[in-house]
Amino acid sequence: MPDYTLEHAHGGRVAGVDEVGRGPLAGPVVAAAVMFLSGVPGNLANTLDDSKKLRPKVRQQLYDALHQAPDVLIGVGAASVAEIEHHNILRASWIAMQRAVGRLPQWPELVLVDGNAAPDFGCPAQCVVGGDAISLSIAAASVVAKVVRDRAMERLAQRWPAYGWERNAGYGTPVHRAGLMAHGVSPHHRAAFGTVRRIMQASGPSSLHSSAEQPSC
Repeated sequence: MPDYTLEHAHGGRVAGVDEVGRGPLAGPVVAAAVMFLSGVPGNLANTLDDSKKLRPKVRQQLYDALHQAPDVLIGVGAASVAEIEHHNILRASWIAMQRAVGRLPQWPELVLVDGNAAPDFGCPAQCVVGGDAISLSIAAASVVAKVVRDRAMERLAQRWPAYGWERNAGYGTPVHRAGLMAHGVSPHHRAAFGTVRRIMQASGPSSLHSSAEQPSC
């Protein structure tokens, strides 16, 4: 279980940052930054974990508890499909992280980032490999980012129901791939991704929807 060791070691305002959505075939990449100003409330400290290890209902409960708890600052940022294709997925995830930190009500003195590389936040940053299982701040950020992105994909699924995004969040499940083969590529698909590109090539020139809708972030 994650703990507060890294945050305590610094002693100042420490934000945990994590992103969700680097692997899907569709949709934005979303990042969150979470900063506990006066430590982690006991109910959260005993429950927070890497969002991938938590059931959807538990993630939602933690998301609500984080927003209701006093002295918890939250910032959320995203990078759109267009930005992913322009910059590549790594740099787009960094853009989302920078936006998330920039939307915190107070500027952190240190940013703990899940992973082995980090963008420039304008303040010191520390990379923590597997950080969502180590740091409570990063774990909290992973929960917020996951819930926000899943909600975004559920909204997109209402307009583009063929791909099962409300269940797979844009990941390349059999249902999603079958939808791509049957209906082609939507404006929210990451056309530069190898899997999507191969399906587009296999499906022929009609695989791209003729829609004026633009990818959302």
